[in-house]
Amino acid sequence: MWVWVLFDLPVGTKTERKNATRFRNDLLDLGFEMVQFSVYLRYAWSREKAESFAHKVGNFVPDSGHVQVLFFTDKQYAQSRVFHGRSRPAQPKEKPGQLALF
Repeated sequence: MWVWVLFDLPVGTKTERKNATRFRNDLLDLGFEMVQFSVYLRYAWSREKAESFAHKVGNFVPDSGHVQVLFFTDKQYAQSRVFHGRSRPAQPKEKPGQLALF
């Protein structure tokens, strides 16, 4: 399952910019990758883990702004298309391999 975080945070004042930067850094600390400036993506190996990530993201949301968390299955994500300019479509990211700890 893939977890997408999309957000629109105010950046009109120094405090708002600081809060928006903190939110983006919190997403990176949770293992999200930036897809676009206000769109972040992370793979979760189960629905429960995806919900856990969404809950953590909810705890980071600044007092003002708009944040959405979307969930996509591997099959749905595999059907997405990525374009860079007018070039041919790029393949979506592969889900990461399973980590083995010894």
